[in-house]
Amino acid sequence: MWEVVYAMGGPPSQGAQGGPASLIATFVPLILIFLVFYFLLIRPQQKRAREHQRFVDSLHSGQKVITAGGLIGHVVKVEGDEVLLEVGKDIRVRVHKQYISGPA
Repeated sequence: MWEVVYAMGGPPSQGAQGGPASLIATFVPLILIFLVFYFLLIRPQQKRAREHQRFVDSLHSGQKVITAGGLIGHVVKVEGDEVLLEVGKDIRVRVHKQYISGPA
């Protein structure tokens, strides 16, 4: 008259022995999620970082650039890690190279 219904399909003694196939099936979704994150987020970010570093390394006088703060100016001089920008008539600002966002 009373029937026992198990949520996972069988008595607990049958479901406890999964073997190597169930172990692999457990990790496949985690591996797929990592691959999606790598190709959609991590890899493109690394590519942008490399391009930015190449741009910063190739800065030279006369180049028109924009800073992370939104200032637009012409490079007057590059000294080590700093860049001297002319942002207006006779207005010069010293900026760290890493704060140069890109060409304007």
